[in-house]
Order: sequence, then structure tokens, then C-alpha cells
Amino acid sequence: MEAAPAALPPEPLGRLFLRYLRFGLLAWGGPVAQIGLIRQELVEEKRWVAPDHFNRVLAVYQVLPGPEAHEMCVYFGMLSRGRLGGVLAGLGFMLPGFIFMLALSIVYVGGITSPLVQAFFLGVQPAVVALVVRAVHRIGGHALRDPWLAGLAVAAGLAHLGGTTFWLTLPLSGAVYLLVASRRRAAAGIALLLLGAALAAGSLAGRLDERADSAAQGRPPDGLTTDRPALVAHAPGADRDRGGGAAGSTSGASPGRLFVAGLRSGLLTFGGAYTVLPFLRHDAVVRGRWMTDEEFLDGVALSGMLPAPFIIFSTFVGYLGGGLAGALLLTAGIFLPAFGITLVGHQALERLINHRRTHTVLDGVTAGVVGLIAATALTLAREALTTPAAAAIFALALGLLYRWKARGAIAVIVLASGVLGLLIG
Repeated sequence: MEAAPAALPPEPLGRLFLRYLRFGLLAWGGPVAQIGLIRQELVEEKRWVAPDHFNRVLAVYQVLPGPEAHEMCVYFGMLSRGRLGGVLAGLGFMLPGFIFMLALSIVYVGGITSPLVQAFFLGVQPAVVALVVRAVHRIGGHALRDPWLAGLAVAAGLAHLGGTTFWLTLPLSGAVYLLVASRRRAAAGIALLLLGAALAAGSLAGRLDERADSAAQGRPPDGLTTDRPALVAHAPGADRDRGGGAAGSTSGASPGRLFVAGLRSGLLTFGGAYTVLPFLRHDAVVRGRWMTDEEFLDGVALSGMLPAPFIIFSTFVGYLGGGLAGALLLTAGIFLPAFGITLVGHQALERLINHRRTHTVLDGVTAGVVGLIAATALTLAREALTTPAAAAIFALALGLLYRWKARGAIAVIVLASGVLGLLIG
């Protein structure tokens, strides 16, 4: 990797922190807009970073897990003032979103009993499903470049719906595609058969374990309810019932579990921030049961309305699992890889991802993740699209997401969907 450009100034730490804090306050419109904002200042206006250098750094973080806009802030902060500068730049970029999301989480948990607020969120939830569906198409359009990758995505998605752990599907997806790229088609075919057998076995085992766990605790499998629960006030981490007798209660999570859930999700976010959805939902809704799918959708919606990396909705998930400490722990866990990969191993990882086999394995893993997101979208749609009005809001929001590319469009669409929920409700 080439040395840092000589023009990159060693800024005072306070000024460096404020620069990246400003980036965080203006981080509307998702990663593309956020990266464009960083590029405009560092490359085009200040001319501190050469365009080819910027593009190469972006390519590294598009392959590696984590929110690439945040990782690039850490990287350029490190070029200016070493590892301390990288830490301050990363904290500055994520801090506004964290504070906003934490405040909204406190308000959400503190007392959503108003029928108007409930109607607003019931309108927002179909729009969130539309966001996830759009993300599947956008990520899949880049990741699923051939029939083998598409097949791996389908297999991983079906396995996820069947209850197979992603710890099995994702490594197998990478291994199968490595065989395909090595022109070992016969071996890849055998591996696919083994993959199918393993997924079937894992699915059966997962379902049996889930049913046993549900029967022991007297609740439906997979955290699902027989009636759609209504939003009511509750305390984070406390047992709560969102809709009377039909809804199963949820409970808080231990500090260690919250941190590990964030760390695991942060290490698996290949291909964009939306790839974190199936992993966090698995920990918070399916296994941990400290929140419901409706609450999960509400958290994603709140994140979409903020100037922040999309992954900041992890703060909401952590707050519902363990209050302020839970929000801090899960957020720290999910951002830790983004800091660590950059501050400790950027150069080694840049050399590693230039190896063709590494790219190939990551391509297979990313295809598997696309399948997981698609399966998660189906599950969330089953929970959110329960009325003709919700289906209509979903269709309208999805159409707007495909046609409207302006910065801040996601926030406007989510807010407008909430207003439609108020009008219809």
C-alpha cells in the first residue's frame, strides 16, 4: 500500500474530532451519500487524499465486514494523527447517530401508549419491510453475478427459514464457491449435496430444539404470536406483554450476551449495513427473545430517519435488551471490528484481499448473506403486512425507494409512511 499523501495534515486532535463529528451530523442518505460527503471534502475540496488512494481504500472496506463509511473515517483519522486520531475520527462519526438513537429508544420505551403513536408505527413498519426488500435487490444485484452465487443465496435463505444456523451455511457457501471458481465442478456438486444434507439436518435439529424450548416456556416457536400485538409502554429488559394473552413475554439479556451479539454481528456484516439484520434479529428476537419482530421493525424505522450509519439501530436493540448499559455494550460490540480492523490490520488485510482465493470465498459468503437477508425480509413481511392498508403502504414505499435517489429520501419515505398510518388508522 502506498504511503499516506504528504498533504494530509496532522490536524490538532480537537479539530480532527469536530471534522468527523460534522460528517456524522450530515450523514443522511445511507453509505453511498456518506462516502460521497467524505470524498467531497478530503479529495475534492481539501485535496488531502489522492482520488486513486481514496478509491483503493474504499475497495478494501467494501470487501471487509463493517460499515465502510465509518471505517474510512477511522482510516483517514489514523493517517492524520495515528491510532488516537483514528479512534477520535470514528467516535466523532458515530456519536451523533448514537445519541439520537439512544434518545429515541428512551422515548420509545418510556411510554408509547398513545393510539396516534401506535398508528404511526404501524404505518412505518411496512415501509421498513420495503427498505429491506430494496436492500436485497441492491446487494444481490452486485453480489449474485452468476447462477452458482444465486443458487447459494437461495440455499442459504431456505436454510435460514428452516432454522439452520448461519454458522453452518456461510462457511459452506464460501467453500462451495471456492470449488466452483477452481473449476472443480464435480467436487462442487458433491459439496452442494453435502450442503443440502447438512442444511436439512441443521434445520431439523433447530426446529426440534426450538419446539422443545417453546413448549418448556409455553410460547409459540420463533417468537411469533397468534395475534398481532399492540405497542405498549415497557421497561427495557423487563418481562412485557405487547398485546394481552396472545403475545409471549420477552426478557432482558445479560451484559455478556449483548456484547457478544454485537461483536458477532459486526464481524458478519459483509456487503453493506443491511446484512446485519438477520444476525441481530436471530440474537434479539429468535434466541434471546428480549424484543419482538414489531419492536425490531420499529428500531430499523427509527434508524432510517436519522443522519447516521444504518447499523446504529443496534443501539435500540441493545437498549431494549438491557437499558443504557445494554445500548452501550451492543453498540460497542458491533463497532469494535470496524475500529479494530482499521487500526490494527488495515495493511495486512489489504494485502490479503488482493488474493484471488480470498475474494472467491468472500463472494460465496456474501451470496449466503444475501439469502439470509431475503429470508429475514419474508419473516418480517409476515409480521408487518397483515392488512390491505399495510400492503398498500409497502407497495407505495417500495416504488418510491426505486425511483427516488435523493439524499434523505429514506427518512422522508419512512416519515410519510407513518403519516399514512395515522390517516388510515
